[in-house]
Amino acid sequence: LRPEKWRTRVSFFTGFLNNRKTKSAEAIKEELLEAIAPIDGGADATPEDQQKINTIVEKLEAFNPTKKPLKSELLNGKWELIYTTSESILQRKRPKALRSRRNYQAIDTENLRAQNLESWPFFNQVTADLTPVDSSKVAVKFDYFKLGGLIPVKAPDTARGALEITYLDEELRVSRGDKGNLFVLKMVDPSY
Repeated sequence: LRPEKWRTRVSFFTGFLNNRKTKSAEAIKEELLEAIAPIDGGADATPEDQQKINTIVEKLEAFNPTKKPLKSELLNGKWELIYTTSESILQRKRPKALRSRRNYQAIDTENLRAQNLESWPFFNQVTADLTPVDSSKVAVKFDYFKLGGLIPVKAPDTARGALEITYLDEELRVSRGDKGNLFVLKMVDPSY
């Protein structure tokens, strides 16, 4: 083979593999969204549902296109939480009418800030400082809670955690918390 023909074949082969990888990631994302859809953000998930979703997420994490998510512009914006295993967010012990309908998270990497926002019925908010631990993990220090979106309450010094971003693209973000919780979020407003 001549070098120029060899390069063409390598280029074609590399392009073929990259295209196949993208299609595989898209198929896994679709599978994940289908698994999440009927379980009310995780509130109606059985242990079997949680295991199935975790398995799908692990497959998706293997295709993470953003190796340094904390340095990526894709992280900035307003994200909607579409699935979690966090009981403090799911609030399963409350009657369904008293649970937040939707939860959002706004990320500002330039100022290392995050804001979690609940929707109806309480409109609670919490703001936090983010301290990078490495290129995919942050230490989180909550500073203020806003009850009903109006009444500010200083967070206790113990309101801390850590979060690792294990998958990030322009549509979807997956994070794992230091308490073992899984968070799946979809981008709703990159300019927020």
